[in-house]
Amino acid sequence: MRPAPAPRPSRAGAMALGSLIMSHAPQAPGRSGPQPTGPQAPGPPPASPLPAQIDELWDRRGELGQGDTGARSVVTAAVDALDSGAARVAAVDASTGQVVVDERAKRAILLSFRLLPMVRSVVGGFHHHDRIPLKTRLDGVRVVPGAIARWGAYIAPGAVLMPSFTNIGAYVDSGTMVDTWATVGSCAQIGRNVHLSGGAGIGGVLEPPNAVPVVVEDDAFVGSRCMVVEGARVRRGAKLGSGTILAATTHVIDVETGDELPRGEAPAWSVCVGGTRARRFAGGEFGMPCVLVLKRLPAGSQHDKLALNEILRQHGVGA
Repeated sequence: MRPAPAPRPSRAGAMALGSLIMSHAPQAPGRSGPQPTGPQAPGPPPASPLPAQIDELWDRRGELGQGDTGARSVVTAAVDALDSGAARVAAVDASTGQVVVDERAKRAILLSFRLLPMVRSVVGGFHHHDRIPLKTRLDGVRVVPGAIARWGAYIAPGAVLMPSFTNIGAYVDSGTMVDTWATVGSCAQIGRNVHLSGGAGIGGVLEPPNAVPVVVEDDAFVGSRCMVVEGARVRRGAKLGSGTILAATTHVIDVETGDELPRGEAPAWSVCVGGTRARRFAGGEFGMPCVLVLKRLPAGSQHDKLALNEILRQHGVGA
């Protein structure tokens, strides 16, 4: 059973976070609310729409248990806000381009694991035993049988969930398809009009609370069996060829110039594939994994599967 519905945050609270969000992407650390990662942006951090009580409960989390009904009510309301989209774990600050995380939102999720009891439930012939129930807010979302989304994940109207898994704290924006057997890990932030192809794995980043989650921005394409993990970032309009693995420490190389680009990021409006780079060690020379940027696309270009296939074929890579 789903925890009892809790009141949603005020409209003002939701607007405070909304002002932070870059048209569609995801939010980073701070005890009193979201804080930017990397170089500090000028001015004070935006306020979290979630109550400061979350921080107070976090500071004494070792004392809490399932009998603390007051604490459970506060935490349930916070996760309910994530479930409805009134709050979110992370977003891109439009003024700095930095991903910022609402640490308070992550704390609420972690506290829910301590405060919510294990509950048995049945869906058709499937029996479950868990603390986190399935999501029930699915207005305007196409959910194909076999798709699983947990409470605390936001799925925007217009999204499509094929048989797949979306974990707590995730954010999936409108027009996005989570294709068959794809996974959207805890707190991952997926933008608008994204295609997560069959079997793609978007990693979860829940702990520590200030850790930046995986961000896949608007209009991106993540090919079949790709893995995007450890807080890596797929910038707007980027296309990842099948089987590409992108982690936070992955070297990214432009094949036209040989330049090394920021690690762990697929550049905006680019076509990328997995590759190797030669590295010499005491025991010999070995190929280490990297991501190769094959081509730059015109900003704002629509995804054309045939054109993408042609680019990958030119480089000897199957789409």
